[in-house]
Amino acid sequence: MTRATTRSGSASRVAASKGLPFSSSPVLAVKLPSWRSRLVLFLLFAAFVALIGRALWLQGISNEFLQKQGAVRYARTLELPATRGKITDRNGQVLASSLPVKAIWAIPEDVSEAPKDKLRELARLLEMNERDLQSKLDSDRSFVYLKRQVEQDIADKIVKLGISGIYTRKEYKRFYPQGEVMAHIVGFTNVEDVGQEGIELAAQKSLAGTTGSRRVIKDRLGRIVEDIEAIREPHDGKDMVLSLDSKIQYIVHTQLKEAVEKNNAKAGGVVVLDVKTGEVLALANLPTYNPNQRSGLTGAQLRNRVLTDTFEPGSAMKAFTVALALEHRLVTPSTPIQTAPGRLTIGTATIGDAHPHGVLSVSEVIQKSSNVGTAKLALQMQPQEMWEMFTTLGFGQQPRVGFPGAVAGRVRPYKSWRPIEQATMSYGHGMSVSLLQLARSYLVFARDGDLIPVTFQKLAEPPVGHRIFSEKTARDMRAMLESVTQPGGTAPQAQVPGYRVAGKTGTALKIVGGHYVKKYVASFVGFAPVSNPRIVVAVMIDEPTAKSYYGGTVAGPVFAAVAANALRALNVPPDSTVTDIIVPKDTVQESL
Repeated sequence: MTRATTRSGSASRVAASKGLPFSSSPVLAVKLPSWRSRLVLFLLFAAFVALIGRALWLQGISNEFLQKQGAVRYARTLELPATRGKITDRNGQVLASSLPVKAIWAIPEDVSEAPKDKLRELARLLEMNERDLQSKLDSDRSFVYLKRQVEQDIADKIVKLGISGIYTRKEYKRFYPQGEVMAHIVGFTNVEDVGQEGIELAAQKSLAGTTGSRRVIKDRLGRIVEDIEAIREPHDGKDMVLSLDSKIQYIVHTQLKEAVEKNNAKAGGVVVLDVKTGEVLALANLPTYNPNQRSGLTGAQLRNRVLTDTFEPGSAMKAFTVALALEHRLVTPSTPIQTAPGRLTIGTATIGDAHPHGVLSVSEVIQKSSNVGTAKLALQMQPQEMWEMFTTLGFGQQPRVGFPGAVAGRVRPYKSWRPIEQATMSYGHGMSVSLLQLARSYLVFARDGDLIPVTFQKLAEPPVGHRIFSEKTARDMRAMLESVTQPGGTAPQAQVPGYRVAGKTGTALKIVGGHYVKKYVASFVGFAPVSNPRIVVAVMIDEPTAKSYYGGTVAGPVFAAVAANALRALNVPPDSTVTDIIVPKDTVQESL
């Protein structure tokens, strides 16, 4: 017997002895206020009234909510994918197209009951091991993609397995017929069909189109039972016609590959422009990649070096310095300039030529590529005049080509130039350009002194240019630049049998960590035929380590091979009766 029981019994006996009822015991007296019980009762009553009111509202007056919840169980909104637009070259050759494929997805709860032999076969068809397949199935209970962009024949075999919970969804996979030849221009898309590089990225909005959608009724197994309505019709992406010529592009890619291998170079780039329209006819880089097989892709392969890499152009800039001096009537092509003893001291610094030449005419300064002669011309002009010419030509400014990654290069403000810096920039040191910028700038000599924009899209009409130099200056420069490729010039190996060609070599040390290192960039930029220029070709070979590193002997032959084949592909008639290339034993090398 507990103490509480004893106490209760004692209390009842005391109450009985006094003639009082048991309920009057002081031990059993309730000390809580009576309003609390009434409050609880009221709250319970109010809750029931609210529930009844909500039920009447949902089921009688406004039943939209319940209908919506019911529709969620059986109605679905399906996305209707739009077909991505094709990309073609100027002649209609397909460069990128979309192929119908299937996405394989699963409801893991349903797949878990499938026989092991079928799951093994499923893993084989999906090209994954059983452990990876099971890992995907364990990652979610309701939905998981097993593999995207599966070829139609493989998807059909997967469906025939009859595994419960395995479904397919229509999608598209991008295919690039030209492979690595066009990789840096066309680019590629990801698994969601969104552009990641090149034109695929630059024209994503236009190529992608807009997806549509429709409402359907599905059963509990996810099968479509009935179409309800089309909410939005899909609109396919627009096809895009590029300015590229597949034949010339293949020529460029092949010649660049041979040159990089022959010179044991790190990388290289070539770009070909149409003089009449500014259209890019070809653009190639090495190293490259196959956009159809992108496993193990590296940043070095992805770089579109023609647009993204900058380098000191070297002697290729001498043509502009001389042109500016001609334009200001400071000299004529025959004006003599004393370059002896092959060195020029400016302040505490000295610049020099590869070989001392003595007195040279302005034309020979270009032909022999004299640093001293070019610097003396530059120092007769104001820094602002040179800077304005550089910027008008597009140096130091991002090219407006609508292409991702195009860089501006570097031309420092003229107010900070010292005399030695003005002198070195006159022959292409102390500034940086991209190969595309360099190629475009030489249009000014090929086009009688005016400059036009560069484009990757095929044009219906030639653009209107803006004048940089007079027609006379441009004609004089064409004659000087033609002498560069003749015996006595720095690039006789750039000659093309049957055609007159003109151009300028460039050889420059590379800058690593803010300092010059003994690594070179060899370049050549020129145009042909001289009598009526049709193409500009710019070549850059990065870090050649074979027999030579000079632009004339490394990049010049690439120009010759590309120009010869491109001119024939364009059916440009020859303008020279010379069919044999004349290369002297001792080629003049440009000064660094």
